[in-house]
Amino acid sequence: MACQTQKTMHEYPQTKKVSQSDTYFGTSVEDPYRWLEDDMAQDTKEWVKSQVAFTENYLENIPFRATLNNQLKEIWNYERVGAPFKEGNYTYYSKNDGLQAQSVIYRTDAGGATEVFLDPNKFSLDGTTSLAGLSFNKKGTLAAYSISEGGSDWNKVIIIDAVTKKQLDTTIENVKFSGISWLGDEGFFYSSYDKPDGSALSAKTDTHKVYFHKLGTKQSEDQLIIGGDNFKRRYMNVGVSDDERYLILSAANATNGNELYIKDLKNGGDFRPVQTGFNVNTDFVDSKGDVLYLLTDKDAPNRKLVKTTINDLSSWVDVVPETQNVLSVSTGGGYLFAKYMKDAVSQVLQMDYDGKLIREIQLPGKGTAGGFSGKESESTLYYSFGNYIMPGTTYKFDTKTGSSQVYYKPNVKFSPEDYVSKQVFYTSKDGTKVPMIISHKKGLKMDGKNPTILYSYGGFNISLTPGFSVVNAVWMENGGIYAVPNIRGGGEYGKKWHDAGTKLEKKNVFEDFIAAAEYLQSNGYTSKDYLALSGGSNGGLLVGATMTMRPDLAKVALPAVGVLDMLRYNKFTAGAGWAYDYGTAEDSKEMFEYLLSYSPLHNVREGVCYPSTMITTGDHDDRVVPAHSFKFGAELQDKQKCQNPILLRIETKGGHGAGKSTEQMINENADKLSFTLWEMGIKTLN
Repeated sequence: MACQTQKTMHEYPQTKKVSQSDTYFGTSVEDPYRWLEDDMAQDTKEWVKSQVAFTENYLENIPFRATLNNQLKEIWNYERVGAPFKEGNYTYYSKNDGLQAQSVIYRTDAGGATEVFLDPNKFSLDGTTSLAGLSFNKKGTLAAYSISEGGSDWNKVIIIDAVTKKQLDTTIENVKFSGISWLGDEGFFYSSYDKPDGSALSAKTDTHKVYFHKLGTKQSEDQLIIGGDNFKRRYMNVGVSDDERYLILSAANATNGNELYIKDLKNGGDFRPVQTGFNVNTDFVDSKGDVLYLLTDKDAPNRKLVKTTINDLSSWVDVVPETQNVLSVSTGGGYLFAKYMKDAVSQVLQMDYDGKLIREIQLPGKGTAGGFSGKESESTLYYSFGNYIMPGTTYKFDTKTGSSQVYYKPNVKFSPEDYVSKQVFYTSKDGTKVPMIISHKKGLKMDGKNPTILYSYGGFNISLTPGFSVVNAVWMENGGIYAVPNIRGGGEYGKKWHDAGTKLEKKNVFEDFIAAAEYLQSNGYTSKDYLALSGGSNGGLLVGATMTMRPDLAKVALPAVGVLDMLRYNKFTAGAGWAYDYGTAEDSKEMFEYLLSYSPLHNVREGVCYPSTMITTGDHDDRVVPAHSFKFGAELQDKQKCQNPILLRIETKGGHGAGKSTEQMINENADKLSFTLWEMGIKTLN
């Protein structure tokens, strides 16, 4: 790969500043780009247009941008088939021919005849309306599916006769953060917020309500089950147990910690508390008559499975005790499947409902296994398995014999045997050992000149486990290294690992990420000039905080849909629910000062050379509103000292990430990869 010549300084679009400040505990904080928070304002729209044009003008001058787009398109163009599931007299599965905007839901009847059940590609002309959820009643004769337009979290629910596919009732609107749970043939439960005044994309939503829609009635007649002023919670969902005896209510005010209530439909009465308060997480897993099975981290940071009875909800007995590895549980075929995460890699045990071990499932290697769920009557279940260099393959599992067979192996233009993916452990600033998986082509010379993407997340108890990506395949095919550290704030080592990256310990997350970069550099994988920092959402905060703390660490920064204004994140949509991880500027003087000390928006300094940066967001992102990215980008463009460009790539008809069309994903990733290589001084691809 050849190097390019140095670029000149850039003339960014004009961004006005306004006189705006807020006072926290006696400290005044300027916010000159506050006006960019108004997504409905004309001047914001004009500013967005100018940034889109500037970014496109810059990117179109990268000579291999089209080549990378074609490489992505070529490898993406393979058939993808999801694991089948049975509903009523049909077997359903999803399939994408390769470059279809959205995957299609097919079904096969008992005679083997296959037809299209739902084609999301027909929801909109440009493929930006996606299928967000699909739920059947127990008989499989009725279905309701939710759709997302332009990636928005605000969904619509369409009800159909599952046999004839004809629509029933009018469309249910303004549904958000909701499941769909049927009760017999009567109707279903769903959750939503009151539609806010002003912008539906940015206004605060913090009082969830659960409704029951009775078939044959209007949405205006839907019964409010719980929620509102008498029971105010930020997140709530009601589900129906498989035996249709119980209603289960999970209620929370943050993304961590929940209350659990249960209602016995057989014997009547109201919701009864299983767990109150928000200090622990407890989820309903299954029921067998009077016995209820719960997964909890109460007195078990790595989680355990317990059972209780409807007659004595306060008495819990361990079924699968806590171990040193984090537990999740699924059910199918009359068995429990205990899925453990050991150093971010899957281990699966099949058990009976007393917790007795049947067998350990022999997985195809080290990676991530998902699935092992289904109806109690089914003796065949399905699971997926993959890792960073092995495309996700679906396996058929016999619950009686424990044997696995390949059900569907995708035909991807990628040869795993030509690549290596290995796990290392490195030491963070405070001495904590952190695992990282590094993947690349075999035979790569460790001379410090390998283009490297360092990707992580570090928050909300979310674990990054190995998974195949065609984008990473193209990156590695072009000589790149892809490295993923399992930093604190995630769930890889349970609640303690998560909590060690929250509130007044949030900087542990950034220090873990910095230490990962230093490990890669000191071990010859890469160097500052060939390193890119990447992350999305909370991972966008990770990149933003790291690049402002250590602007000398990497050549490129790719903060995607990031939480970048840590003083005001809780003012928008459901942002207040993230306070368990972040704390808020209103909590205390100490919390305010800590947030201010790392908030990416507030730590951009004059006279500093920041990495070449591509900030990505979507104009329909109502999870992390684009104002975070807009304001951060404006600060960087205003204060950047050197010629490293600061670009905002703003996806129109794009949200937080879910539901993007295949074309949108290809174009975005081609832009990211080409920008990254170009800024590293690479002039041509090999």
